[in-house]
Amino acid sequence: MHTNKDKLFAIAERQQGFFTSAQAIACGYPTPNHVYHVHAGGWQRMERGIYRLTRFPRTMEDQYVLWFLWSRDRSGEPQGVFSHQTALSIHGLSDIMPARLHLTVPIRFRRRVATPKIICLHKADLPNDALENRQGYRVVRPLRAIIDLLQDGTESEDHLRQALQQGLERGLITRSELRQHAKHAVLHSLLKRKFA
Repeated sequence: MHTNKDKLFAIAERQQGFFTSAQAIACGYPTPNHVYHVHAGGWQRMERGIYRLTRFPRTMEDQYVLWFLWSRDRSGEPQGVFSHQTALSIHGLSDIMPARLHLTVPIRFRRRVATPKIICLHKADLPNDALENRQGYRVVRPLRAIIDLLQDGTESEDHLRQALQQGLERGLITRSELRQHAKHAVLHSLLKRKFA
């Protein structure tokens, strides 16, 4: 028989040690008990309504899981997808080092609290085939990140050409993806110069 602790650990394990207050409640930890677990040292309060198991090993991806969970809607479902410069960094493409985390949320996304300064929020309704699931968060596929950055004009074409080349070499971007998006005006322009 699974205990409340087992249930919560199973959720936290899928999310690199993180969980929401709603998830804790669903596992049998009523709201008044949350403060006790923080003071007792078993949980860390990371953001409003987001906790982390103190003993869970830390990783370089902790920040992605935290802000992915921050993007949840009223039903508790995270809506954000890491995109733009952050997506290229996650995929290890180009030498772009973003100062903020770029997160794309649906156009109708609303939060009552202010967006944290570390987050650069973009709004777009992304198709499922542009997304990848990671352990505890989502990120756009590399080609989508390149197209978004080309449209925004916030990165040099040299950087984006480098990311495209590395993506092709490492199999993160396929030729069929390129063919599928080749008619996209900004990508077509980059491809013409790359393969000219």
